[in-house]
Amino acid sequence: MARQMNIRSKKNTISFQIDVKPLMVTLLLLLLTVAALFAGPGFGDPFFSPVEISQSLFGRGSGGNEFIINTLRFPRAAVSLLAGLCLGIAGAILQGIVRNPLASPDIIGITGGAAVAAVSYITFFQDSFGIQWLPFAAIGGALAASLLIYFISWNEGVTPIRLVLIGIGVSAAMNACTMLILTLSPDYSASQAYIWLTGSVYGASWEGLRLLLPWTVLIVPLIVLYSSVLNVQELGDDTSAGLGLSVQKHRVVLLLSSVVLAGAAVSVVGTIGFVGLVAPHIARLLVGRSFPYLLPSAAFIGALIVFLADVVARTAFYPSDIPAGIFTAGVGAPFFIYLLVKNRHNF
Repeated sequence: MARQMNIRSKKNTISFQIDVKPLMVTLLLLLLTVAALFAGPGFGDPFFSPVEISQSLFGRGSGGNEFIINTLRFPRAAVSLLAGLCLGIAGAILQGIVRNPLASPDIIGITGGAAVAAVSYITFFQDSFGIQWLPFAAIGGALAASLLIYFISWNEGVTPIRLVLIGIGVSAAMNACTMLILTLSPDYSASQAYIWLTGSVYGASWEGLRLLLPWTVLIVPLIVLYSSVLNVQELGDDTSAGLGLSVQKHRVVLLLSSVVLAGAAVSVVGTIGFVGLVAPHIARLLVGRSFPYLLPSAAFIGALIVFLADVVARTAFYPSDIPAGIFTAGVGAPFFIYLLVKNRHNF
C-alpha cells in the first residue's frame, strides 16, 4: 500500500510516495533488533529481568550481575546482532548483483576465502601481530576469492548461473585449503581455529565489537545510498546502461561492499553459514523486492537469525555452549536444497 504525500509551498509542490507496509515492517524489525540487544543479556543461567539488566548497564547493579551482563553477555549479544546484520545485507547485495536467489557470501566462496586467510593469520601471525589485524586478513582473503571467481567466470561477460556454480567450486577448494592449514597447524592454534570455523559467538567481547563496528559504520551508509542502483540493475545490464547507469562501476562498488561486510563478520564470529542466503529471502516475503526496504530488512533479519541461534546454542544444551553456526546450517542447508530444486530449470 502506498500513500502519496504532498508538500506545498508558495512556488512549488513536491509529491512523493511512501510504501506504508514495507516501511512499517522495516521499523518493526528495527525495534525487534534493538529489543534483542537489551533483552539478550537476560537469557541464560542465571536469568536476569529487564530491571536487573538496566541497573547493570547503568552501573547500579550488584558486582556479580554487572560482570555477567556487561562483560560476558551484552558484548556477545551485540556482536551476534552486528555480525548477522553484516551477513544479511551482504547476501542481499550479492543476490541483487547477480540476480540469482542462490547467491550468498558462503555459497559462492567469499566466506571460504575469508576463512583461509583468517585461519592462516590465526595459525601463523596472530602471536606476532595481535588480533587487531584479523579483520584485514579476512577481508583480503574474501576479496582475493571474489576476484578469482569473477576471473574464472568471465567469458565475454559473466552470467549469474556460471558465477554461482564456479563460486560453489571455489568454495569447496577454499574449504580444502583451510583443512590443509589446520592439519599442518600446532594443536593449540588448530583447536582455536576449528571452533572459529564452525561459527561461534562464544567468548565475544568488547574487543570483537570494536573490530566489527567501524566496518559496519563505514560501509552500510554507502550501501543505503546505492539501494536505488540495485533496483535499476535488476532490470538487466542493457536496460540499466540505456537508463544512463554506469553498470560496471556500480557493480564493483557493491561487490566490494559485500566482500568487506562478509569478511569483517567472518573475522569476528567465524563462518556462520547460510545467514546471507536465508535473510534476503525472508525479507522479500515481508517487504517485497524494492532494495531501499529490502536491504535494511535483510540486515535486521540476519541480525535476529544469528542472535536467536546463539541464544539457543548457549541455553538449550546448558552447560554446553554449542556453536551458533550448527543451528544456522541446520536451517539453511535444507533451504538451499529447496532453492536448488525450485530453480533446477534455470541451470
